[in-house]
Amino acid sequence: MNLSYHTCLLIDDNYIDNFVTKKLLESIKFANNIVVCQSPSGAIELLRDGAVKPDVIFLDIRMPLMNGFQFLEEYDKINIEKESIKIFLLSSSFDPTDIKRSLDNKYITQFVHKPLTYKVLEDICHDFSC
Repeated sequence: MNLSYHTCLLIDDNYIDNFVTKKLLESIKFANNIVVCQSPSGAIELLRDGAVKPDVIFLDIRMPLMNGFQFLEEYDKINIEKESIKIFLLSSSFDPTDIKRSLDNKYITQFVHKPLTYKVLEDICHDFSC
């Protein structure tokens, strides 16, 4: 893979998950810029202010204070161009309710189980024309 996207935003409260995911994305040159945000509310602010204009977002579900689905509710209220942003719900959850909610959400491109792997990224690029 070669710099498929301009900017990728990782939203996860877990420092280790962010570190590993960022290293994987960097190793395959998934995006020119990889921005890590450990709080969904912080990510909302970055998006609202225009400080980050991602092509791709990897979003965790289970986070304190604001979970991934609450992030999506706030994301819906932001006045930015959303049509070109792909959001991948990246979670260790196997809860069928979480999976169904992700399938029903108009912003979610795909539900991806943690950990993110080279194979999953390869499939994403193949399926979504990186």
